Amino acid sequence: MSKIKFGIIGLGGISQLMHLPDLAANKEVELAAIADINRSALDQVSARFKVSKTYLDYHKMLKEVELDAVIIATPTKSHTKIAMDCLEAGKHVFVEKPLARTAEEARQIATLAKEKGLLAMVGMNLRYRPDIMLLKSIVGSGDIGIPYYVKSSWLKPQSSSGKWFTKKDEAGGGVIFDLGVVLLDVALWFLDYPAISSVSTKNFAVNTKNVEDSSISMIKTATDSLIYLESSWAMSGEKDSFNLEIYGTKGNAFINPLRIIKIIDGQKIELKPMINDNRKIHFEKSYQNELNHFVGAIKGHNPLLSSAEESAARLSIVEKMYASAREGKEVAL
Repeated sequence: MSKIKFGIIGLGGISQLMHLPDLAANKEVELAAIADINRSALDQVSARFKVSKTYLDYHKMLKEVELDAVIIATPTKSHTKIAMDCLEAGKHVFVEKPLARTAEEARQIATLAKEKGLLAMVGMNLRYRPDIMLLKSIVGSGDIGIPYYVKSSWLKPQSSSGKWFTKKDEAGGGVIFDLGVVLLDVALWFLDYPAISSVSTKNFAVNTKNVEDSSISMIKTATDSLIYLESSWAMSGEKDSFNLEIYGTKGNAFINPLRIIKIIDGQKIELKPMINDNRKIHFEKSYQNELNHFVGAIKGHNPLLSSAEESAARLSIVEKMYASAREGKEVAL
């Protein structure tokens, strides 16, 4: 199969930091066109990555350029409209998280993709970190028994300085949409997607007005497992803090650094798999692995993970998290 021709809509930080370099370095794809409403960004990216086809109007790009897939990295409020336009034009779509502002918007994208026979993937790059992929393999093998408790925390400055990022009607929400939805996605992945029975969430707005900048949740599942999520822009220190802990019936597993504690004959044995613990490398590799997965799915080499359909289900849970915080009580699903 020939190279997959990609276009990118939205040339902000994550596109310039990760998507564009990864596309340029990937031998299975061709960066065919770029679109952004900022002419200066278009000119800079065009010169840096030698892309001749540039557009201020993405509609023209969809009409004039032969594309197989489009990466959408624009403000959240525009995701649904752009994704639907790309799907209507016959393009596979990769949408940076969060997919949409509401579960209903996400379902619209998922439904149209299914009707068109196209792929709609959401950027959940934590799943593709090398250490987390290895940890998932270890947990999936049964080495720590049956997971019953997942505890995850991510404390860091907000991912965008754009004014839209802290406006609920444009971003969908605050730190939950930025960090919490990714933690939720990974936790459910490790537990093999159990049904959720209830959520209890407490939100705080320390340095923000319209959205939460800290959020803590306890999520109960129908299989009696438990998820604890903590995300914050306000509680972050000098360095980003990301932690993932999986507790199983025969042992425990941890990230940052990756280590396994197995219980054998009543004794705790600590194992440290041989893997690079450089967080910057894991971050960069996660985006490379994510792109490879999307390309593989387009070529029919692997089933699609992190789909729009999955994202719609996650956003349904997120909406219950907000309801719990708003009502000040545990909310059943």
